[in-house]
Amino acid sequence: MYAVVMLVCCSWVALLCPCVQANENFALHQLAWQSSTSVDIFTFTMPTAGLAVDGRTLTCAESLLGRTAEWWVDLGGVKNIHHVLIQHTTGNRERGKLYILPTSYLDKDKDNTKYILGFSVYISNTTNKEDGVLCFRDTNYTRATIPNPANISCPYHGRYVIYYNSRTDWWYPEGYSTLTYIFLCEVEVYGKKPDLS
Repeated sequence: MYAVVMLVCCSWVALLCPCVQANENFALHQLAWQSSTSVDIFTFTMPTAGLAVDGRTLTCAESLLGRTAEWWVDLGGVKNIHHVLIQHTTGNRERGKLYILPTSYLDKDKDNTKYILGFSVYISNTTNKEDGVLCFRDTNYTRATIPNPANISCPYHGRYVIYYNSRTDWWYPEGYSTLTYIFLCEVEVYGKKPDLS
């Protein structure tokens, strides 16, 4: 009987104790960078890299079109990462605002999906993706199947999460654009504390 009482008590302590580790968004309000920044012609603002980690999915980071596009967030120290959640924009515009589809897929009839296909996610301790580990590379999504948001399992330790896409080869699968760019409304990096740095 004593063992049962202890088990019940310990279970309640574990459930109520604030020291129990929970997933935390390490990217929220952290320093972010992107390879270039466009100008939103509807609002005349610059959709900078930090908009993808501001906690608001209606503000989006956007780069210029190019052969490559790169974005990263500095987590402020080496973190124990569990997964990365990436919310792309759909490009649906109404009265100067960008909208996210309420469904789990990007709008396959909009142009943005062709720029997003083929993206990669790296975890690194520097801003150089080659110094890190490839966590995910899209080789299977189509314009009809790319999820939004994309939930990427990424069980690694690192300080930087790097989003990368390129159009440097001569041939790409059907549905891909010839150029790419950053179009990120929110990037969330979840993992458990404490810091490993």
